[in-house]
Amino acid sequence: MKIAVAQLNFHIGNFESNTEKMLKAVAKAKGQGADIICFSELATCGYPPRDFLEFDDFIGLAENSVDQLRQAADGIAIVVGSPSKNPVPEGKDLFNSAFFLADKKILAVQHKTLLPTYDVFDEYRYFEPTTTHEVVEFKGKKIALTICEDIWNIGNENPLYKICPLDEMVAQNPDFILNLSASPFNYKQADTRAEIVGSNVSRYKIPMFYVNHVGAQTELIFDGGSLVVSPNGKIYEELPFFEEVVKVFDLNQVSEGTKNSPQPKHKYAMIQDALVMGIKDYFGKLGFTKALVGLSGGIDSAVTAALAAQALGAENVRCILMPSHFSSDHSIADAVKLAENYGMPYDIVPIKSVYDSYLELLQPKFEDKPFNVTEENLQARIRGMILMAMSNKFGNIVLNTSNKSEAAVGYGTLYGDMCGGLSVIGDVYKTEVFALAKFINEEKEWIPVNTISKPPSAELRPNQKDSDSLPDYDILDEILFQYIEKRTDPQDIIAQGFDEKIVKKTLRLVNINEFKRYQTPPILRVSPKAFGMGRRMPIVGKYLS
Repeated sequence: MKIAVAQLNFHIGNFESNTEKMLKAVAKAKGQGADIICFSELATCGYPPRDFLEFDDFIGLAENSVDQLRQAADGIAIVVGSPSKNPVPEGKDLFNSAFFLADKKILAVQHKTLLPTYDVFDEYRYFEPTTTHEVVEFKGKKIALTICEDIWNIGNENPLYKICPLDEMVAQNPDFILNLSASPFNYKQADTRAEIVGSNVSRYKIPMFYVNHVGAQTELIFDGGSLVVSPNGKIYEELPFFEEVVKVFDLNQVSEGTKNSPQPKHKYAMIQDALVMGIKDYFGKLGFTKALVGLSGGIDSAVTAALAAQALGAENVRCILMPSHFSSDHSIADAVKLAENYGMPYDIVPIKSVYDSYLELLQPKFEDKPFNVTEENLQARIRGMILMAMSNKFGNIVLNTSNKSEAAVGYGTLYGDMCGGLSVIGDVYKTEVFALAKFINEEKEWIPVNTISKPPSAELRPNQKDSDSLPDYDILDEILFQYIEKRTDPQDIIAQGFDEKIVKKTLRLVNINEFKRYQTPPILRVSPKAFGMGRRMPIVGKYLS
């Protein structure tokens, strides 16, 4: 038996495109002699469809996609994920389902059992879990059909769940496992995913074909990396990351083992590729082509512009340099050099006269109060206004350049440097931004060395440095990582050797600036715990504030 794994980039709600893409993959697999082709979880509608699932018309379009695929299931079986209606009045209206289509019929439907409701997942909001687990028989083989989370409760040891679907199916002596997944990217997930799949196969001693999404859906990025694992628990093949692939495997050869070792998983290579895909798909799926970046000569805007140039083409990334009274000559020179290195068009729009006009307008109302963050924020907001004006005039989308460290402690100006349509590095800590810049420069000095080596500064007052207001980033980022990613209690962070005053000040800043993060653009997720849909905190909470 030959099985095709179809790792494709779907577009949420774009049923026509998704179906056409799958039909082309079916024809390709059929031409290569495949007996079965397997697509990923909710492939007809894209993942995650979220509240689109509440519209009857949306479900009807998904049913129509399944029907088109059913008619193409002639000489080849098609396995595809799609929402389906729950025929009984009890429970949720929908199932998250895997359809097995063969001989132009729906041969079987297996619904998802384990519905994740944590981090970015909210499936129990929409779907009813199944309690029925039946293998599918096709061409003399028995197939255990599972969907994503169904394999994440190995031996019923996951405390989130009370049932292990594969334990239920293994009693029926399946010959292999198909798993339709939508596993979002973070820089640790590929290793975790391979471990989970390998552990399942080691337990049941039968091959698994694990099919994952690829592509970005706003903040969620799917890296692909679909897996074929032999009965000995070792990876037979891991499909490429961040690429669409349709590949046919011979079941007998997979069962015998050997073949390829896993792909390398360099953290910053993965993050770079994920962010490039995130930008590319955000623009492509919304029908945009050109971006605007406010280029300051600093590390954050430099990395953002570099990633945008890779994603969209340098000619489609317009850089706006907006020097003020406090901008250093070397920052302007660094920004110009970066733009010229990539061949990005750039404009220099000095803001000194605009800033002076604002001060003249506001000074009578400021009651002779001294220069403070107010005047600093004025500069940021003037720059934000210029960027948004250019965006409106030319239809270019502004890319936000704030990093995760700044977003965490509120070191940014609402309606100023926090504006934009998409936050590119909002899930990348400042120390990681520097490491990413060095990675980008490994083969060529795209980002000027001075941009990487100089002390970080917002340049909003004379001789300003980030360290005037914040702990050194090496310290700050580790405290933030312990609190945000690892959910470590404050006293436990202090017990690790961090200064108590710094810890308490940092965590207070994180919590009191929640209101700012509610007003930021969507953030491309590359870490295990990003700001946005996977982290839900109250704005007016008192904890640590």
